[in-house]
Amino acid sequence: MDITYVSVEEAVSRPGLRMVVVGDVPSPWSEAAKGILRLKGIPWAAVRLSYDSKLLKEWAGERSAPVALYNDEPPRSGWADILQLAERLAPTPALLPHDVDQRETVMQLGRDICGEHGLGWTRRLHLVHAGLHGYDGFTPDVAAYLAKKYGYTPEAGAHADARVGQLLKMLSERLKAQRVAGSDYLVGDGVTAADIYSATFMALLRPLPESVCTMKSSTRKAFELRGPHSDKALDETLLAHRAMMYERHLGLPLSL
Repeated sequence: MDITYVSVEEAVSRPGLRMVVVGDVPSPWSEAAKGILRLKGIPWAAVRLSYDSKLLKEWAGERSAPVALYNDEPPRSGWADILQLAERLAPTPALLPHDVDQRETVMQLGRDICGEHGLGWTRRLHLVHAGLHGYDGFTPDVAAYLAKKYGYTPEAGAHADARVGQLLKMLSERLKAQRVAGSDYLVGDGVTAADIYSATFMALLRPLPESVCTMKSSTRKAFELRGPHSDKALDETLLAHRAMMYERHLGLPLSL
């Protein structure tokens, strides 16, 4: 995936679409946003997130990623806001169906995968919980930082793996039903944003191989940790869908 990376200073001064992304880690929120822009053919420049850059914080409004900035418009950091911006900048191909019911289904799947208490959010809490309790997961320093940032509680952490398993099962069952109906995709007969979200968020449970996704060994080890519920629910249907999405639509290797 060819992506142009620029410095914070250059990004601030140039027009058009710029986006702050996580570097060196296949953060699914960033990778999903990249995938949306790729499918739509929208030109943009990438800025790797830097936690010690005062200029980036002032420009983007936060020390997080992804954050999309288009011309002089306000920053957009929510998954739905970035999707809506992309739909406006390049209506075709549409990643939100025109059919009202299908459109709402895609948005609901987006919430289930990307939103607060969704798959990514809950999986992150699971890895925080593991790191804080000394069994793999995020390293203790990363776990402590993320725990404060994302509202971790021991109760939420303890129940996280079961919730992840429920969401994976839901996605898998939907894909199986769609396959019976003759579709390779989560909603309707073509690719939507929901497929991008599902494919990219699988990285939190089974990272892509090192040959196409170079990452720190400690991060890979954390992402590979699965509890009993998530391990059981991560079936080949989800992984086959991911493989299809990268082959047909998203491209490899990842550019981090």
